[in-house]
Amino acid sequence: MIKNVLIELFLPLIGTSLGAGCVFFLKTGMNLSIQRALTGFAAGVMVAASIWSLLIPAMEQTADMGRWAFLPAGAGFWLGILFLLVLDKTIPHLHQSGNQPEGPHTRLRRTTMLVLAVALHNIPEGMAVGVVLAGWMAGNEAITASATLALSTGIALQNFPEGAVISMPLRGEGMRKGRAFWYGVLSGAAEPVAAVLTIWAAGLILPALPYLLSFAAGAMIYVVVEELLPEASAGKHSNLGTLFFTAGFTIMLALDAALG
Repeated sequence: MIKNVLIELFLPLIGTSLGAGCVFFLKTGMNLSIQRALTGFAAGVMVAASIWSLLIPAMEQTADMGRWAFLPAGAGFWLGILFLLVLDKTIPHLHQSGNQPEGPHTRLRRTTMLVLAVALHNIPEGMAVGVVLAGWMAGNEAITASATLALSTGIALQNFPEGAVISMPLRGEGMRKGRAFWYGVLSGAAEPVAAVLTIWAAGLILPALPYLLSFAAGAMIYVVVEELLPEASAGKHSNLGTLFFTAGFTIMLALDAALG
């Protein structure tokens, strides 16, 4: 069990690192169309994971509440939204497609704020992996080992473009390849940390597992609606973001069906 947990904890970070490694093989920066496609793909994976890996299991665990089974999931979902809203307002960060930093005023460098922006996105993904692993480790019948692997694999897949979206533009701005790579890797380091903290918290309050599952779902959906979808459709009109959103959603759906 410990081996499986460690693999699934670090699988998303491996995905980020592989994406950041694109900086060693591609000579030019990432153009807008590719960024849109990759961002749309990531959004599709996150929406599908939020539904099938988090919200549905949360409601299944409260099925004995009858028509009120949605309450814990709804409450946790709103808490996740509000949690990310607070982080969004209190952590200085800068999105790749934006020119104005968000959050409180700071003198941090542009590259640091870019990494913080992706790290902010990765917190709910790490929480999602952590809470699902915690449920499986506790013997929850609604969460299987295959389901945890499906979630970790799906997030690792969508982290590949996230790593590239950080390292490639930094390289395009003149940063050395090695340094751009490590910035990309660093952006994903928040995930295993958030996952471990969530496993610890869930272990203390297992009866709250439905709330924690939906909390992670709410946090992920906040990232999708607030940041990823606008970035996927920024600039001149294009359907790439929509098509790759659908591709990411379908792949996560297939993973859940095959491994869940």
